[in-house]
Amino acid sequence: MKALVLSGGSGTRLRPFTHSMPKQLIPIANKPILQHVLENISALGVTEVGIVVGAWEQQITESLGDGSALGLRITYLPQDAPRGLAHAVVIARDFLGDDDFVMYLGDNVLPDGVAEIAEEFGRARPAAQVVVHKVSDPRSFGVVELGPAGEVLRLVEKPAEPRSDLALIGVYFFTAAIHEAVNAIEPSARGELEITDAIQWLVTHGGDVRAGEYDGYWKDAGCVEDVLDCNHKLLDGLRGSLAGEVDEESVLTGEVVVEAGARVVGSWIEGPVVIAAGTVVESAHLGPYTAVGRDCLIRHTHLDESIVCDGATVSSVGRLRGSMIGRSAIVVATGDDSRAEARI
Repeated sequence: MKALVLSGGSGTRLRPFTHSMPKQLIPIANKPILQHVLENISALGVTEVGIVVGAWEQQITESLGDGSALGLRITYLPQDAPRGLAHAVVIARDFLGDDDFVMYLGDNVLPDGVAEIAEEFGRARPAAQVVVHKVSDPRSFGVVELGPAGEVLRLVEKPAEPRSDLALIGVYFFTAAIHEAVNAIEPSARGELEITDAIQWLVTHGGDVRAGEYDGYWKDAGCVEDVLDCNHKLLDGLRGSLAGEVDEESVLTGEVVVEAGARVVGSWIEGPVVIAAGTVVESAHLGPYTAVGRDCLIRHTHLDESIVCDGATVSSVGRLRGSMIGRSAIVVATGDDSRAEARI
């Protein structure tokens, strides 16, 4: 089985961060979202991965390289513009050949993985197996309606009156049957080739289409609130390690990672917290669920439940909570009231 990962979106809900970087490289627990995706794919035993890339191709290729660091072989598949998920299958035809494959959206966070569903697909090999998750308000999602034997009867995009609470969450397993389907459909009203239309084509033409339910934690990390929630979730499993420098005046409690090349001076760190290489934390208080990227400076500041991207400086700020600081950003308090929430 191969993998097809989609990383060509524009990330409008994460602006201004996505003015300078693709959303798939936004860090969660100090790893790009896309790296979490690829680790899940590697856990399935898949080694051949095609990544569909758009305008951010250079940054993504520089971040991931050839995939060897993750035990993968990555092929980059340029897409000139977002033209729908089914279009990604069309342009990946030569890479995929006639192999089975998993298609995975590059901004999906599923820390529990989809290994059991992959095994179900491998045993039964239906034409397609979609991954679904129960949601409280299905009207915002593509919704799957099932028959009495669990077969997929219909897929409806954002229905006004949903007949099911099972939402598509952006992971799909396909046999080569999907290629005929994507070539048979027409662009939707928004001008894109929709994967839901292709899967519905399979259903209509007698294909065996099934659903596998994922009941773990799931987020489409498309906005700041969701990214911070994912950061909180993933840091819950952190195991502390102190490879960097921590002076005698500093107090560390809970699970704290200080990477080699990082320095903590006269500071109070309450885990779970991760501090990446090259970062200096001086006379600061880092509260739980905070991730600080590489080559940052955090001084005379209190940070809680926040993400600080590579190269940022935060100085003399009384408290930042639930915030995301962009790459190379500078946040310095200048007034008497230094309490703030920053998303920079």
